[in-house]
Amino acid sequence: MNVVLLCRVSTNHQDYNRQIAELTEFCILQGWNIEKVFANKISGAKKLEERAEIQDMVMYVRTHDIDKVVVLEISRLGRNTLEALKVIQMLNEEGICLYVKNYNLETIVGGKVNPVASMICTILLEIAQMERLTIAERMTSGRNQYIAHCRENGVKMGRPETYRKSEDAYREQYAKEIGLLRKGISLRNVHSITSTSMGTLQKLKTRFVG
Repeated sequence: MNVVLLCRVSTNHQDYNRQIAELTEFCILQGWNIEKVFANKISGAKKLEERAEIQDMVMYVRTHDIDKVVVLEISRLGRNTLEALKVIQMLNEEGICLYVKNYNLETIVGGKVNPVASMICTILLEIAQMERLTIAERMTSGRNQYIAHCRENGVKMGRPETYRKSEDAYREQYAKEIGLLRKGISLRNVHSITSTSMGTLQKLKTRFVG
């Protein structure tokens, strides 16, 4: 049984190594052969066309003898329901099973699409999307309440006027981005790889690349 792993985290401050370790241990116990790992740090709300690891994975499974794509949980596929379902459909069309470990779900069983698994995946994706929207609403509400409180009490917000991040701090925090820019990789491509904002990348290019 040849499989690939698909892992994702939403921000640069998270690490997908835990997902890789857990899935690797599971696949070894199942006797599955891991052919490749596809991982990225990017929001699951991104469109399919904006997710390089998904595009690379689809191309890989089309040209290699792959039986399953293994994910830890359905939200790793994407929290935007429509975009995640596109991935499942693409895999179904290739006859490749998506296996969701934490629910023991297989989208293809005995060579046929499993309608029950497809329905459950859709429900789980909708729940994940609702949770993301709820969190975003709570964060916005909390931020607005904090801003209102500060204004009522005359508290000045933002960084001190004298604040300026040192060049060493920039070099340490954005070492990967600076390295890619110095290799001549475009701002847009560096943004796709690192998820760093275009504004920050422009500042890094001006300050460290020229």
